[in-house]
Amino acid sequence: MMRGCCLSFAVLALTTTGFAQGSPGPQPVPMPPPIAAPVDTPYPGTIALTVNLTNTVDHVFKVHETIPVKAGELILLYPQWVPGAHSPRGPIEKAAALFVKANGKEIPWVRDQIEVYAFHIQVPKGVTTLDVDFDYLSAVRPQDGRIEISNQLADLAWNTVLLYPAGHFSRQIKFAPSIVLPSGWKYATALETASQDGDTVHFQDTMLNKLQDSPLIAGANFKRVDLSTGPDNKVFLDVVADEAKDLEITPEELHAHKNLAIQAQKLYASHHYDHYDFLFMLTDVVGGNGLEHHQSSEDGTGANYFTDWAAGVRGRDLLGHEYTHSWNGKFRRPANLWTPNFNVPMRDDLLWVYEGMTQYWGLVLTARSGMITAEQARDELASVAAGFEASPGREWRPLVDTTNQPIVSQRRPVSWVSWQRPEDYYTEGQLIWLDADTKIRELSDGKKSLDDFAKLFFGVNNGSYITDTYTFEDIVAALNQVQPYDWTTFLRTRVYQLHPEVPENGFTQGGYRLVYNDTTPPWDKRGGESPRFGTSFATSLGFSVMGDGTLGGVGWDSVAFKAGLTPGMQLLAVDGQVYSADKLRDAIKKAEKGSEPITVLVKDRDQVKTVALDYHGGLRIPHLERVEGTPDRLGEILKSVE
Repeated sequence: MMRGCCLSFAVLALTTTGFAQGSPGPQPVPMPPPIAAPVDTPYPGTIALTVNLTNTVDHVFKVHETIPVKAGELILLYPQWVPGAHSPRGPIEKAAALFVKANGKEIPWVRDQIEVYAFHIQVPKGVTTLDVDFDYLSAVRPQDGRIEISNQLADLAWNTVLLYPAGHFSRQIKFAPSIVLPSGWKYATALETASQDGDTVHFQDTMLNKLQDSPLIAGANFKRVDLSTGPDNKVFLDVVADEAKDLEITPEELHAHKNLAIQAQKLYASHHYDHYDFLFMLTDVVGGNGLEHHQSSEDGTGANYFTDWAAGVRGRDLLGHEYTHSWNGKFRRPANLWTPNFNVPMRDDLLWVYEGMTQYWGLVLTARSGMITAEQARDELASVAAGFEASPGREWRPLVDTTNQPIVSQRRPVSWVSWQRPEDYYTEGQLIWLDADTKIRELSDGKKSLDDFAKLFFGVNNGSYITDTYTFEDIVAALNQVQPYDWTTFLRTRVYQLHPEVPENGFTQGGYRLVYNDTTPPWDKRGGESPRFGTSFATSLGFSVMGDGTLGGVGWDSVAFKAGLTPGMQLLAVDGQVYSADKLRDAIKKAEKGSEPITVLVKDRDQVKTVALDYHGGLRIPHLERVEGTPDRLGEILKSVE
């Protein structure tokens, strides 16, 4: 019987082998022809675009386009690669109810099977104009995405509400944009207004590249504040808010914001805009934002920005950061990040300059303007460095690879930030440029600084709006022009190679050292209780916690990690008392003097459990401590320029 069984298996094997040898298996279906690359030639005619913002209840933006066409195939593109997003994040999933008509008759469209942001339309003979309508379904709930409109205000990004013809550079496609506002609302944008008829606003014709780069905010509660430094440098703070009371600005706050424009002008000694508009949203309803544009920026923060000024130190460099992008990122831009239209992929390898240097100058300008103190700026830098000291991800991932993260994850959140180090090019780049600044000051005996680089590199072609691209070699050449040094090795070692050491040379060269103690800066303690920022215990227990007790992040291989805590758990109690940040601080201080572990009660989905944290190292709050007898170069960097 065993012999027959083996014979049957042998016959089956031969049969199967013969079948496999006789059939080659499936073959790939040929790919469709690619969409033609854009060329630098004008698209004939002007596209009329009207966006209706009046449906604030359902959060629906109604879009109508009138597109001049000729008979034959037309491909319309929804913007995919949007400048500033650094990834293919155009929200096409929110575009719905697409209808195309010619002379009142519906024309079918077909989405490209490969490039799903592209729509193929066969234009019939004799048709010279297409009417295109679709809905942009902005998120209604935070879990669906960023809220962009409420009953009181709206943030309109033009790239979300238009289709444009393929085959042309964006600078060669002309639009005539209009908006319809809810009754009584006011608006602000870098676009120039042509006319207004009631609640309908018509803007001057503009090319697609400028339209996309000129978002609009509108709202029932609106104030425009003049921050101009003179007739040749017009700067405005355009504020919309949830409530009218949130628009009130004290003389001291106004003075600090005007100083921001003054200090930026002194730093860059140029500007590349007709007028610059901070499109500033103070809201707890519409989602926060920070997105750069050439002649404006979308800036969104909590409604209490002005009304509770003392609580908002952390994150106050938002305006300085986005303003700096007018020079670095918009006027001067990494060559791999400039594309001819918004559906050509970008390459992010120089984001450590585009964003990292901007992060550096954003903080410096915020301090120089008086929006924060020099001590608060030092605390911010100390916090950045301390976070990296507690982040083992530096052991496996070079900084340059983090510039790929926006494309890898499309900026979706990750669970283990300290191990994955998703977008460290911002804050590690900040430390690298502090290192470069203090190195230049050291080598030149204080005669030169990174300020000279800023004027040399970003101050060219004053008044020009034409993007000027740069490469790694351009950066090195400009640094060497300011102060000769082996800048190639300096940058490649820190950016392109594995560099487990935290880049703290900027502190030591600047006259300071990173230290830890149990003293919480008053500004940080107050701001840390807010739902927006939370409180960090990353350098002690190894986690951050939001205002409601939810763990926002847990450090890889930290005390909390080893005890089994994970992001998303909720702290309910500390040593038998209902959780608060102050009680947890007190528990850490108590444990520092004893041997008993800190016990926390946590909720993990449908379970509640007690966890022991055997930690006795104190709060370990980072600070920069002055090293006496050394030049205070960091103090010079943060000091207002007269």
